[in-house]
Amino acid sequence: MVALVTDLLWPGDERAGDIFADAAVLAAMIRVEAAWLGALADAGIAPPPAADELHGLVDDADIATIAAGAEAGGNPVIALLGLVRPRLAARNAAAASWLHKGLTSQDTLDTALALCLRPAVGAILEHIAEQVGSLSALARRHRSTPMAGRTLTQHAVPITAGLRFATWLIQILDARERLTAASAALPVQLGGAAGSLAAVAALAGTPEAARRLVAATAAALDLPARDPWHTSRIPVTGIGDALVTCTDAWGRLANDVLTGSRPEIGELVEEPGEGRGGSSAMPNKRNPVLAVLVRRAALAGPPLAATLHAAAAATLDERADGAWHVEWATIRALARRTVTAAAQTSELLRHLRVDADRMAATLAAARPGIDAEQRSVSPGARAGTPYAGAADQIIDAALDRARPVGP
Repeated sequence: MVALVTDLLWPGDERAGDIFADAAVLAAMIRVEAAWLGALADAGIAPPPAADELHGLVDDADIATIAAGAEAGGNPVIALLGLVRPRLAARNAAAASWLHKGLTSQDTLDTALALCLRPAVGAILEHIAEQVGSLSALARRHRSTPMAGRTLTQHAVPITAGLRFATWLIQILDARERLTAASAALPVQLGGAAGSLAAVAALAGTPEAARRLVAATAAALDLPARDPWHTSRIPVTGIGDALVTCTDAWGRLANDVLTGSRPEIGELVEEPGEGRGGSSAMPNKRNPVLAVLVRRAALAGPPLAATLHAAAAATLDERADGAWHVEWATIRALARRTVTAAAQTSELLRHLRVDADRMAATLAAARPGIDAEQRSVSPGARAGTPYAGAADQIIDAALDRARPVGP
């Protein structure tokens, strides 16, 4: 049983479940070591069945010991091996002598983090599919619902609510494409002490055989194989940027909900769930709390991605001195917060209420000023004459693009 992570200071964190929990990271590191041992055994280098014997050697009760021991070596892999090796030796001394042979700590940890990102991405994509369904329904339902378009916070020209929802939908679809591509590109990290596969080649007999071991391990873990990337951190910055692209998209729609739900506007309403949106001091308040928390994630994401880029830029030699180390907690926080924001956005859209009457009233009150552009390009146009441009075509294109994704 993987223990859930909790965070009192990040409300909603429990929505991310056990993603990137310490126990999940521990299990991923064991998977990497087991896959490597399995590849060595399958190649006739290590004695079988070494890989199978790793499972069950550590559990949640060992997390505190490994965490405390991580400081001595600067990473948790060394402390993990310190526990696993003697336990494995008690079962199979020959297998214990092959544990981690040819690898370095960065191989195990980078590959484990790639494994931990997979369920995070999977959860986000599930939520995006629901969001696409909700937004598609809103765009269809409000295709002809008139409202005041706004630029720089001021009334601009008339638009439809369907067009507004289509723009939300397009941005989420863009983010989905970026996330899918970045996740698919997350590879194994197997390079040995300095990224040259020197020890692996010595074990396997030839450089070609060493690369076959890498490919076999990657296949066992269902990750792409590639040459070592110890100091080329584009896979990390790529997935970080993709996660932030998601929170950007959700933050944009949350901003519209927050503005549209102001009492003096009242065009959008975040329907509060049971006990949600209240105030500790003001019983009259019904705060749009989901939109607030989604906006929070959108504000917090870019600095985390910036940390990943700063680390990538500070990397040097064949192993970074601190830049690599700062990635781990950063990518965990970014992944969990993105999963949480994904779930909150799905719920927000599921219960979002559109007040078409308020939209129409606001538009009517904005006339004749809001029709100024139309009068300037079509001097003979009567007030209230449709001025929708290609809105219907834009909505249709978004809906067509969304159809394979959402319900």
